[in-house]
Amino acid sequence: MRSYTIGRAARLLGVSSDTVRRWADAGRIPTRRDDAGKRIIDGPDLAAFSVALAAEAHSADGDEGTYTTARNAFPGIITAVKLGDVAAQVEVQAGPHRLVSLLTREAVEELGLAVGMEAVARVKATNVHIDRV
Repeated sequence: MRSYTIGRAARLLGVSSDTVRRWADAGRIPTRRDDAGKRIIDGPDLAAFSVALAAEAHSADGDEGTYTTARNAFPGIITAVKLGDVAAQVEVQAGPHRLVSLLTREAVEELGLAVGMEAVARVKATNVHIDRV
């Protein structure tokens, strides 16, 4: 299972490290200590928190704000993988953005995509491509 430092989680969530520490201290996101004593967040916990955080931001007061991305790349965390016999669906939460990609099951298996993994969703027209990080 992939885990993330406070700093990396902050970058994926689009907030400061201090904000993630405050959320952890308040019990909003679970952390644990690694062998070196650093606080880390398990991938599935970060994925679930990012979805909840985006839902909070979206419903706060109806103000969705303006978001931009350079070169249509959305770094984030995989929050869902649904496999069919031939096709698959992968969801990435990139800050306040939820992106869904439809691709082959074979591609998902070759990349080893799973909930809690870091990924970059690249958007071109109506296609979303997932880069494993």
